[in-house]
Amino acid sequence: MMLSPDQAEADLSWTQSDPETLLNGLKSAGCTSDEPTEGEEQRAKCKAEQPLSREEKRRRRRATAKYRSAHATRERIRVEAFNVAFAELRKLLPTLPPDKKLSKIEILRLAICYISYLNHVLDV
Repeated sequence: MMLSPDQAEADLSWTQSDPETLLNGLKSAGCTSDEPTEGEEQRAKCKAEQPLSREEKRRRRRATAKYRSAHATRERIRVEAFNVAFAELRKLLPTLPPDKKLSKIEILRLAICYISYLNHVLDV
């Protein structure tokens, strides 16, 4: 945006850097007051009038019980699918005894060894 030389600086409110002028602007918006009032109520009023940042909106949305419940449900489904995949992999691996309980890392290590063994069998 180009400014013409005849345009007054007073017309450009965003260029005002005088603290007194900014304070007067906040007072007129209701964000500050010289009279003693309810502190929390006054701050809440001021914050309600100001637009929220993207991060603040995200934080408030995540703080709701509905969001937390939905997130917990999604996480439960994800973990259940993860465990089912490990159980299916476990069924494909030969172990003695066959019903031996293995940890996830043991299942992965055994799968690596079994794949290596099958590759060796195919190469011979």
